[in-house]
Parts: sequence; structure tokens; C-alpha cells
Amino acid sequence: MIHTRLLTAASALAAALAGPACAEDTQSVWRVFVGDHAAPRITAFDLADPDTRWTFDTKGQAKLYSAANGAAVVAVQSDDDQVNLIRSGVRLVSHGDHSDLSVSDPSAMDAVLTGPRPFHVVTHGGTTSIQYDKGGYAEFLSDAALAEGTVTPTRFPQARAHHGFALPFGDLFLSSVASDAPVEGDAAPPRLGLQAFAADGTAAGDLATCTGIHGEALSGAYLAAGCKEGVLTVREGEAPEFNLLPYPADWPEGTTGTLLGARAMQVFVGNYGADGVVVVDPEDEPHFKFVKLPFRRVDFVLDPAAPQFAYVLTEDGTLHRLNVLKAALEDGGRVTGPYPMDGHWNDPRPRLAVADGQILVTDPAAGMVHVVAGDTLKVTQDIAVGGTPYNLVAVGGSGMQH
Repeated sequence: MIHTRLLTAASALAAALAGPACAEDTQSVWRVFVGDHAAPRITAFDLADPDTRWTFDTKGQAKLYSAANGAAVVAVQSDDDQVNLIRSGVRLVSHGDHSDLSVSDPSAMDAVLTGPRPFHVVTHGGTTSIQYDKGGYAEFLSDAALAEGTVTPTRFPQARAHHGFALPFGDLFLSSVASDAPVEGDAAPPRLGLQAFAADGTAAGDLATCTGIHGEALSGAYLAAGCKEGVLTVREGEAPEFNLLPYPADWPEGTTGTLLGARAMQVFVGNYGADGVVVVDPEDEPHFKFVKLPFRRVDFVLDPAAPQFAYVLTEDGTLHRLNVLKAALEDGGRVTGPYPMDGHWNDPRPRLAVADGQILVTDPAAGMVHVVAGDTLKVTQDIAVGGTPYNLVAVGGSGMQH
């Protein structure tokens, strides 16, 4: 089933990217934003001309997300209770048979969001959601407004502050739910599962059990999140349809806490344990396919333009190509030196992004961003960023310039 969906979606994607026959009017632009691990700074550069770059000051270390179809970058500073917003300067507007592309310098938006420990960011259905773990609420931003540089957040209340997420889903809202049991000191309450709500926070359905819920992602008609018991899927419709997919009984010990959802086919790729990844099909059995890695996993990313592929970096510095359809590693190439996974989860280690068939790999120890060809997995360019490059996001694409 995945294979059929892939061919249909990939063909549609290729046609959209190709656009009309006037190829001379088509331009491809990719811009990369890199957050530093130590300095409160984001560096942006054009991938085709890395010497063309911009710098944005933040309050602290930033985790970066794209929003508004790449027109905006959300810089979440969890330890500093702040979110900065940047216009990427790359805007694609779809017209069905082609997209219009406009390019300008990136610029910081005037509005700065503040709140108690912002963390997870989810973009779905024209809305970007930011969870405030210690505030007991999420804020929703209109992607259409963000693309114009306008920031008008709407607050969604939660019963108790916790490390979770919330987002619009059809005519309702989905939110993680935490236990109301007492906790000691500054400890976060345990997460129980996911539930549908009205806009005012009133329950609109029963709680779906998903202990320790974490790692939400969207693909096709589904949302998926990792649980202690398995992976919880939610199908969008008149009413959300919850289904818990239990981990296979013969699998090694582990859970999934990070999931990525493909855009051009309905499938998820997630972590499993320290040295594995899992391919999740929310509809067809077998729902899970496990891939054992030769070393512990550092980071992984999906290829939006070639959705049959994902890329996984392991702690020995090797970048692996994962065939999602076959659930198998196909190739690998050394990109960085070793980055052991022992130590704190937020220690400076490489992060991955994909742009125009190339994988971008931050190398914090070297102060570099490595550009790796997707077909050969060989480094084609080293871009000196300086400092300790850590989180990154790539935005862009191809379109007509009139």
C-alpha cells in the first residue's frame, strides 16, 4: 500500500515542482538557518552562496522550526522562556500547476513571544502551535499571518502544565493530558495520553491512553505519537479516531519518543531504543518495521522530495540512507568525527536537514555545516559557520518568478 501511495504522491510532487514548460522562468532557492549551541545567535545563509549570510540575536540557545510553508522560522528558547520569529525571505505560493517564488533578505519579526518554558512546535492545517510546558497552555499562530510577518497568538488552555503538545485537528483540538497526582518540587507530572477538546478546553471525548506520550508527527490523514505501550494514531474525520498500535512482543526493549511524518506518502519514521529506528504504517499491517543500527543514533531526518528515503546519523559519524519502503539501510558514508551519545541529551552533537537532494549536517566540534550529496552520501562542501553550530532548518524550493 505504501508503494502505491508513494508513486502517486511522488508523481504529483514532481509535476508541481516541474511547473509549466517555461523552465527559464523557474528558480530554486534554499536558505539555511543554524542555531549556535553556546552563543545566543542564529546564522542564516543561502545554500547556493554561503558567503551571503545574516545573523540574528536571541536570548538563548534556540531550537529551530519552519512554519508557513517555509516563509517563517520559529526559534524556541526553552531555557530562556522566549520564542523569536524570523521571516525567512523565501515565500512559495501555490497556483496548482506551479508555484510563485519571491525572495528577499530574511528579517526578524518585531513580535517576541514569552512564556514559561516553550518547547514542542507543531504545524498542521494552516496553524503553528507552540507548547508552554510550565504554563499549562499552548499558543496557536496563523501560518497565513506569519507569512506576512503578523503575530497574533490565540491561547489554548490545558488542565495542568506538563511537557506535551496541543494542535487544531479538524473541528476540534487535540491535547496531551497529564496526571493530576502530586509531584515533588519542580518535577513534571506524568503524561497519561491524548484527548479531544473544544476551543475553550472543554473535553469533547474520552482520554486515549498513551503513557508518557511524546514525539507527535503528522502524515496524510493521521497524527501519531509515541507511548510506553506502542504508537497512538489518530485519524482525522468528523470525530478523531484513536487507535493504539502496540509494539511487537518479540521486539527488544525500547520505546518511540520521536516521530517524523512523511508528506508525500502516509508513513512515519521514529526512533526506537538507543540504536534503532522504526517505520510505522498507520493503516496496514504490519504496522511496525524495525531497523537495527550499527551504532547508537544521533539524529534522523526524512527527505521531503524523495519520501522513500530517510537519513540517519550514528555516533561514529556515519550518515546512513534508510529505504523507508524496504525498512532497510542501503548505503552509508562518514561525515563527521565520532559524537558519543553518552552524556546529557543536549550536549552539542550534529543535527540534520535536507535541501534540494542534499543533506546538511552540523558539526559542532568543527564549527561547520557539511553538505552531503543524497545519491552518493559524500561530502561535497564544508561551510564554515563558526562557533558551535547545532540545530538547523532549511527552507526553500522551486517556483516561478514573474
